[in-house]
Amino acid sequence: MNIPTPALVAQRAAQPLPRWALWLFCAAYLLPGVVGRDPWKNADLTAFGVMAAMAEGRISWLSPSLGGLPVDTALLPHWLGAAFIWLLTPWIDAPMAARIPYALLLALTLALTWYATFQLARTEAAQPVAFAFGGEATPVDYARALADGAILALMATLGALQLGHETTPELAQLASVALAVWALAAAPFRGLRPRLAILAALPLLAACGAPAMAMALGAIATLLCARSGFDAVRRFMPWVAAATLAAALVGATVHSWAWRIDADVLTGLPRIGRLLVWFLWPAWLLALWTAWRWRRHLQHRHISVPLAVAGLAVVASVAMGGSDRALMLGLPGFAVLAAFALPTLKRGTSAAIDWFSVFFFSACAIGAWVVYAAFQTGVPAKTAANVAKLAPGFSARFSLVSLLFAIAGTVAWIGLVRWRTGRHQHALWKSLVLPAGGVALCWLLLMTLWLPLLDYARSYRPWTERLARHVPAGACVVTRGLPLSAVASLEYFGRWRVVAHSRGTTELRSEGSCQVLLVSEIRGRPQPAPAGWRLVARENRPTDRDEVTAIYRRP
Repeated sequence: MNIPTPALVAQRAAQPLPRWALWLFCAAYLLPGVVGRDPWKNADLTAFGVMAAMAEGRISWLSPSLGGLPVDTALLPHWLGAAFIWLLTPWIDAPMAARIPYALLLALTLALTWYATFQLARTEAAQPVAFAFGGEATPVDYARALADGAILALMATLGALQLGHETTPELAQLASVALAVWALAAAPFRGLRPRLAILAALPLLAACGAPAMAMALGAIATLLCARSGFDAVRRFMPWVAAATLAAALVGATVHSWAWRIDADVLTGLPRIGRLLVWFLWPAWLLALWTAWRWRRHLQHRHISVPLAVAGLAVVASVAMGGSDRALMLGLPGFAVLAAFALPTLKRGTSAAIDWFSVFFFSACAIGAWVVYAAFQTGVPAKTAANVAKLAPGFSARFSLVSLLFAIAGTVAWIGLVRWRTGRHQHALWKSLVLPAGGVALCWLLLMTLWLPLLDYARSYRPWTERLARHVPAGACVVTRGLPLSAVASLEYFGRWRVVAHSRGTTELRSEGSCQVLLVSEIRGRPQPAPAGWRLVARENRPTDRDEVTAIYRRP
């Protein structure tokens, strides 16, 4: 029985987003943060430290380590960043060189999500209801409008804002998932290319550190292909099975089976629920609406494919105790589902999304400008005092270029709000313009007006500079209990030779040749000086008052 689609779409609603506007959206989302930013602490800095050490020949490309401690991570994404550092550092600095391929991976994810939505929206089951006297949207225009909406939904998702702009293996995993989604979407239409794409996507996903996710995705995709009504899709099933087997072999070869199940899942459900709500906003809301309005079409590919990808990522995230990086892999699926909500949204729901976006992102922009004015001029005084309290020692620097970009972005936001609220718009993607534009604006303001402050707060460079007052240049440094990101900072920013030890280590390697010892302590709980070492000073990151680094020298 052929169940009618719930979508009613006139031709005037299927107008595409102007290409210049789409490119501008993507540029405002992708480019800020690529230039002039330090790698930030934890995963971002750790990954960069491995890439820089590979490119500079300080460690093996086959067995990465930091300070002699092995780094258990996927090799392929780090090779990519190291190769760009090796090729481009004569002309640009290493952090920017490492970020370029990851910005390209994010751009590839956006493009693949667009094309996947376009292919799924062209299927007969996804088409809107034909009007009695004509005037309904044509299949190609309808598919193009929904694809534009999917890109906006992906950019509007709050969780992708920081993680999508890091140099970590998860971004390569995200691009691999997007490639798999496109392969499944294009299977009935594009001949050999989807087959080659799925053969690449699942093994790449495994090689980038997610073999369990690759095999689970392959198993679900095989089942979807077996149940498809398209002969071409059923013939696609052996290719998916072969790709799944290849992913298993790759995972076994590179020893990347790091997926785990958290034993305390039930106790962490409230926190996981909060993560799902903010990380996937507003895509989760639209995805739920899609699942309800298209509930009689769940077996059709335009719903089943993105729903399987999104559901798998949610299950993996919950099983891993609320992993935001696992949840990020579901963003292409959520974006496609959000796009299929657009033809069925009621006017009141669309207006609520618009007004929430206007007030929320405008308030964020005003706050960004107020804080910027405070640390540049000291006015308002209370805000300036709060900044000085949270980031003691921070000295603001002025950049005319950053200011001009921030002004341009703010003016563009005001124009976008006037366009959206000034008159009734018919385009399908209209409800996602303000959420996507607001996210792009906030990211632009953070990476221009706030960048010096964020670098001071989230980079290890200020901490390394404080240590340099007590550690001679080119010295050999022994560390105990410092995180890998701090070790990466010591090696890259400090240019010291580091011999790292995990917390609790009693015997120190290279003790005879190294004259400096750094020990991680918790404020208020100083540790006794190790035998044979003399305490010189205690330093901490300017914005981290709990973690203290004790500096020892030999008598």
